[in-house]
Amino acid sequence: VLCIFKLSGKDRIIFVTKEDHETPSSAELVADDPNDPYEDHGLILPNGDINWNCPCLGGMASGPCGEQFKSAFSCFHYSKEEIKGSDCVDQFRAMQECMQRYPDLYPQEDDDDDKEEKQSKDLESAPTVSKEEEASS
Repeated sequence: VLCIFKLSGKDRIIFVTKEDHETPSSAELVADDPNDPYEDHGLILPNGDINWNCPCLGGMASGPCGEQFKSAFSCFHYSKEEIKGSDCVDQFRAMQECMQRYPDLYPQEDDDDDKEEKQSKDLESAPTVSKEEEASS
């Protein structure tokens, strides 16, 4: 049985062979640690830090734009400006530019204004039928 381990940051990547998958697993589950600071705290930890492991972030803190997301979100969270986050424009721009490079991973949602504008353009370009043409058909 050949297993190859590779450490990548906090993760451990394991490569296994077909034979490994054919034998029953010997993995043991570890009970949850009641002292885990990331467990059941939501987005903000008791000390005020951001819980990057919160499922509520939907994985945004990882992936190809994870660092840009963390930078922008941290800036906003810790912002002391009167208009919160107004000092974070550069970080949010960097995050948006990164996400635009990966449209399959970060699909862009249309704003309601964009949808209305597109619908009105579609109506303008749609062929029109006069009442005379309808009556003759």
